[in-house]
Amino acid sequence: MLRLFAPRIEVSAHCDLPCGVYDPAQARIEAQSVKAIMEKVKDNADPDFKMRATVIKEQRSHLVKEHLWVLWTDYFKAPHFEKYPNLHTLFNEATKAAGAAGTKGEWDVSKADELLAKIDQIAEIYAETKKA
Repeated sequence: MLRLFAPRIEVSAHCDLPCGVYDPAQARIEAQSVKAIMEKVKDNADPDFKMRATVIKEQRSHLVKEHLWVLWTDYFKAPHFEKYPNLHTLFNEATKAAGAAGTKGEWDVSKADELLAKIDQIAEIYAETKKA
Protein backbone atom coordinates (compact mmCIF):
# COMPACT_ATOMS: atom_id res chain seq x y z
CA MET A 1 0.00 0.00 0.00
CA LEU A 2 2.87 2.39 0.73
CA ARG A 3 4.14 1.98 -2.82
CA LEU A 4 1.00 3.66 -4.13
CA PHE A 5 1.90 6.85 -2.29
CA ALA A 6 5.66 6.71 -2.70
CA PRO A 7 7.05 9.45 -4.92
CA ARG A 8 8.00 8.45 -8.42
CA ILE A 9 11.20 9.72 -9.88
CA GLU A 10 11.56 9.85 -13.63
CA VAL A 11 15.15 10.04 -14.77
CA SER A 12 16.46 10.41 -18.28
CA ALA A 13 19.88 11.11 -19.70
CA HIS A 14 21.88 10.70 -22.85
CA CYS A 15 24.39 8.56 -21.03
CA ASP A 16 25.69 8.75 -17.50
CA LEU A 17 28.53 6.29 -17.94
CA PRO A 18 29.65 8.40 -19.99
CA CYS A 19 29.38 6.20 -23.04
CA GLY A 20 31.51 8.40 -25.26
CA VAL A 21 28.99 8.37 -28.11
CA TYR A 22 28.40 11.96 -29.16
CA ASP A 23 27.40 13.42 -32.49
CA PRO A 24 25.81 16.71 -33.54
CA ALA A 25 23.91 14.71 -36.17
CA GLN A 26 21.33 13.91 -33.49
CA ALA A 27 20.55 17.61 -33.07
CA ARG A 28 20.56 18.13 -36.83
CA ILE A 29 18.02 15.38 -37.47
CA GLU A 30 15.63 16.90 -34.95
CA ALA A 31 16.16 20.38 -36.44
CA GLN A 32 15.45 19.03 -39.93
CA SER A 33 12.23 17.55 -38.56
CA VAL A 34 11.27 20.95 -37.13
CA LYS A 35 11.88 22.61 -40.49
CA ALA A 36 9.82 19.98 -42.32
CA ILE A 37 6.94 20.49 -39.88
CA MET A 38 7.06 24.25 -40.45
CA GLU A 39 6.93 23.72 -44.20
CA LYS A 40 4.01 21.26 -43.99
CA VAL A 41 1.94 23.59 -41.83
CA LYS A 42 2.20 26.38 -44.43
CA ASP A 43 0.24 24.21 -46.88
CA ASN A 44 -2.40 22.93 -44.45
CA ALA A 45 -5.36 24.92 -43.16
CA ASP A 46 -6.65 22.21 -40.82
CA PRO A 47 -6.55 23.60 -37.23
CA ASP A 48 -6.26 20.11 -35.71
CA PHE A 49 -3.25 19.38 -37.90
CA LYS A 50 -1.65 22.67 -36.89
CA MET A 51 -2.22 21.93 -33.20
CA ARG A 52 -0.60 18.48 -33.51
CA ALA A 53 2.22 19.99 -35.54
CA THR A 54 2.77 22.67 -32.90
CA VAL A 55 3.16 20.11 -30.13
CA ILE A 56 5.56 17.99 -32.18
CA LYS A 57 7.57 21.03 -33.34
CA GLU A 58 7.97 22.19 -29.73
CA GLN A 59 9.03 18.71 -28.59
CA ARG A 60 11.56 18.35 -31.41
CA SER A 61 12.94 21.84 -30.75
CA HIS A 62 13.47 20.87 -27.14
CA LEU A 63 15.24 17.67 -28.23
CA VAL A 64 17.59 19.79 -30.34
CA LYS A 65 18.46 21.74 -27.21
CA GLU A 66 19.02 18.56 -25.19
CA HIS A 67 21.33 17.06 -27.82
CA LEU A 68 23.29 20.31 -28.00
CA TRP A 69 23.53 20.54 -24.21
CA VAL A 70 24.98 17.03 -24.03
CA LEU A 71 27.66 17.97 -26.56
CA TRP A 72 28.33 21.28 -24.85
CA THR A 73 28.59 19.95 -21.32
CA ASP A 74 29.79 16.37 -21.76
CA TYR A 75 31.83 16.14 -24.96
CA PHE A 76 33.59 19.48 -25.31
CA LYS A 77 36.29 20.13 -22.72
CA ALA A 78 38.44 23.12 -21.72
CA PRO A 79 41.07 22.53 -24.44
CA HIS A 80 38.33 22.67 -27.09
CA PHE A 81 37.02 25.96 -25.73
CA GLU A 82 40.55 27.34 -25.71
CA LYS A 83 41.17 26.31 -29.31
CA TYR A 84 37.71 27.48 -30.48
CA PRO A 85 36.97 30.60 -28.41
CA ASN A 86 33.61 31.17 -30.10
CA LEU A 87 32.32 27.70 -29.13
CA HIS A 88 30.47 28.79 -25.97
CA THR A 89 28.77 31.61 -27.90
CA LEU A 90 27.92 29.25 -30.75
CA PHE A 91 26.24 26.76 -28.42
CA ASN A 92 24.40 29.54 -26.63
CA GLU A 93 23.11 30.95 -29.92
CA ALA A 94 22.16 27.49 -31.20
CA THR A 95 20.19 26.54 -28.10
CA LYS A 96 18.42 29.91 -28.18
CA ALA A 97 17.65 29.34 -31.87
CA ALA A 98 15.83 26.17 -30.81
CA GLY A 99 14.02 27.98 -28.00
CA ALA A 100 10.98 30.20 -27.62
CA ALA A 101 12.40 33.02 -29.75
CA GLY A 102 13.47 30.48 -32.36
CA THR A 103 11.97 27.30 -33.73
CA LYS A 104 10.06 26.34 -30.61
CA GLY A 105 7.98 29.51 -30.61
CA GLU A 106 8.00 30.61 -34.23
CA TRP A 107 6.72 29.34 -37.58
CA ASP A 108 9.24 31.20 -39.72
CA VAL A 109 11.21 28.63 -41.73
CA SER A 110 14.19 30.98 -41.77
CA LYS A 111 14.48 30.34 -38.00
CA ALA A 112 14.95 26.65 -38.75
CA ASP A 113 17.56 27.50 -41.38
CA GLU A 114 19.42 29.64 -38.82
CA LEU A 115 19.33 26.77 -36.33
CA LEU A 116 20.60 24.30 -38.91
CA ALA A 117 23.44 26.68 -39.83
CA LYS A 118 24.50 26.90 -36.16
CA ILE A 119 24.39 23.12 -35.81
CA ASP A 120 26.51 22.80 -38.96
CA GLN A 121 29.12 25.17 -37.48
CA ILE A 122 29.19 23.08 -34.31
CA ALA A 123 29.48 19.92 -36.43
CA GLU A 124 32.50 21.35 -38.26
CA ILE A 125 34.28 22.02 -34.98
CA TYR A 126 33.23 18.61 -33.65
CA ALA A 127 34.70 16.93 -36.76
CA GLU A 128 37.96 18.82 -36.30
CA THR A 129 38.22 17.64 -32.69
CA LYS A 130 37.73 14.05 -33.77
CA LYS A 131 40.73 14.28 -36.12
CA ALA A 132 43.07 15.15 -33.27
